[in-house]
Amino acid sequence: MYDPASALTGTEAVFAAHAEVPAVIALRELAIDAKFDRDELTIEVAPENNVAAAAALKAAGYNFLEDVTAVDWYPSEPRFQISYHLLSHTLKKRMRLIARLYGDGGSIETITTVWPSANFYEREIFDLFGVHIGGHPNLTRIMMPEDWQGHPLRKDYPVEGYR
Repeated sequence: MYDPASALTGTEAVFAAHAEVPAVIALRELAIDAKFDRDELTIEVAPENNVAAAAALKAAGYNFLEDVTAVDWYPSEPRFQISYHLLSHTLKKRMRLIARLYGDGGSIETITTVWPSANFYEREIFDLFGVHIGGHPNLTRIMMPEDWQGHPLRKDYPVEGYR
């Protein structure tokens, strides 16, 4: 018997297989890519849609922002990946929302308007990776001294620092 879901590939296949998951329903229009691995859904959105995606996920029942972090994929492009790890206590489901940034510095809007707890995570990303977080209420260094040159978690940062 023909199964129409088996003809789908990539994002469409993930969405078809997990159509009942609130994150899939909320982000169907904003998603660029999706995958389901190790019982966790990962949905990629364009950087300019990260705030809308975060608000949609919060409305869909993902009520807890566990973590926000970044990955430097240097020398590949897109260079930076911002990852938001979310949890729904009522659904007992986790998911990851990611946005990829091109270029050396990259910029993405703050999600502190949706989850105020993202404040310190975003400051850490700014401090250690050099990714600018637009609209952040207090975008200052959080771990390194104010006069520190560079961003130590970048892959092209010298092991012994700049001299």
